Amino acid sequence: MITTIIFDIGNVLADFVWQEHYESFGYDEKMVERIAKATVKNPTWNEFDRGVMSKEEIVQAFVESDPEIAQDIYKVLADVGSMVRRNDYAIPWIQDLQQKGYRVLYLSNFSEKAETECAHALDFIPYMDGGILSYQEKVIKPMPEIYQLLIDRYHLQPEECVFMDDTVPNLIGAEKFGIHTIHFHDQQQAIEELRKLGVDA
Repeated sequence: MITTIIFDIGNVLADFVWQEHYESFGYDEKMVERIAKATVKNPTWNEFDRGVMSKEEIVQAFVESDPEIAQDIYKVLADVGSMVRRNDYAIPWIQDLQQKGYRVLYLSNFSEKAETECAHALDFIPYMDGGILSYQEKVIKPMPEIYQLLIDRYHLQPEECVFMDDTVPNLIGAEKFGIHTIHFHDQQQAIEELRKLGVDA
């Protein structure tokens, strides 16, 4: 029986609206794509999400990938919080699951200072029963240590948990601990898959 629902945050309870953010500076489509390749489409972005490197180190890495537009990169990254938007369904969904008796946790590779820089988008966190933002622990998904840390900290029985994430390697990491997983695409799809696991979603 499932007793605990674990959410990833990025692209599950909150979205990265980087394209809208970049366009808000008045860049045309070609420039938006160029900046995107230097930032969010740069493999280094994964390290930024995960808080492995400092913000200063990450910005420098982005600038080095396309030095000709360094000032544009600095400008669009000055307010990282504007790239993140909480999904409207997040708080009602969390509260509904809790009212039905489920424990609701989060496990996210969110960036350093996310709780302040993205506070407007992460306002659902206080509603949840706990969780881990991986940068605080200096260990990231899909590293095994982070799943073990979550299990130990919240005294979880893995077979009683289901974890939703939009990234397959992270789900494979959870499955190795015996946690049920759902590859998140959208809320309705996730609800249908939760119901298949016997969750009153």
